Amino acid sequence: MNKAGARLIDVGAAAALIEPLTELVIRAGAAILAVNRSAMIVDGKLDGSPVTEADLAADRIIGEGLARLAPQISSLSEERIHLATPPYKETYFLIDPLDGTKEFIAGRNEFTVNLALVTEGKPLLGIVGAPALGLVWRGLVGRGAERLVVADGSVRPIRTRSCPPPGKPWTVAVSRLHGDARTEAFIKMRPGAVRAELGSAVKFGRVAEGEVDIYPRLGPTSEWDVAAGHAVVTAAGGKVTDSTGAELHFGRGRENFIVPEFIAWGDPAAA
Repeated sequence: MNKAGARLIDVGAAAALIEPLTELVIRAGAAILAVNRSAMIVDGKLDGSPVTEADLAADRIIGEGLARLAPQISSLSEERIHLATPPYKETYFLIDPLDGTKEFIAGRNEFTVNLALVTEGKPLLGIVGAPALGLVWRGLVGRGAERLVVADGSVRPIRTRSCPPPGKPWTVAVSRLHGDARTEAFIKMRPGAVRAELGSAVKFGRVAEGEVDIYPRLGPTSEWDVAAGHAVVTAAGGKVTDSTGAELHFGRGRENFIVPEFIAWGDPAAA
C-alpha cells in the first residue's frame, strides 16, 4: 500500500482511468467465478465476517493492477485493512474485492467487485462489477454513468429516475441479509413501498439505472461497501446522504472506516 494521501486528481485524469479500471474489475470478477464455491475454504475475520479464497484472489488482481496503472495513487482495500494509514486526505482507491461474500457463499449471484477513486473525501469515480450477472455499472461524477454488459461489451448511459408522484408507491432497495429497525421505520414512512430485495452493491446499480427509487441503509456498514456505488449513483444524477441530508465523507480515519448510515436517492430533490 502506498503512502496515504497521494495527490489530487482532476476529472480528466480520472476519465482516462475508467477503461483500464473497468478491465481490472472484470478480471477480478472472472477470478471470483473461477472459484469452486462448493469446495472453497471459508475463514473468519476478527470482526466475525467471512473471507474466502475468492476475496483474496480478486484483491490480488486489483492490487497488482493498480500498482501498474497508477502507482502514484494510494489504495485502501478491505482485505488489506491492516496496512491502512489514515487519514486519506487527497486521492486514493477504495476497494471491496468481493462485496456480498455471504451471498457468494450461499450460492446466490448478487455479489460485486467495488472499486472507487476518492478525492478529498468524496467518491469521484466508481465501478461496480456484478460478475455472475455479467454486468458492470460505472460512473464519473460530472461526466455521467453507464451500464456495461460484459458478454458483448455493449454500453449504454444510465440515469436515476424522479421520485414517484403523490399516491404512487416507492420502490425501495433493501438488503436480503442486513435488516435493521431504523431502516424499516424509514420504509414505513412511504406507504405502499415496494421492496426490492437485493444483495451487495447491486442495490446502488439498480438505483443508478432507474430501476428503484431509493436505497436506505440506516445501520452501520463500511466505507468500501459504499464508495463505488456512491460515485455511480451520483454520476447518474442521484445523491447519497446521511439521514439528515448531509454529505458523506470518506478516508478521514473514522474508527474501522465505518459509515454509520446512508441513503442513496435516485431523485436528489427528495433528499
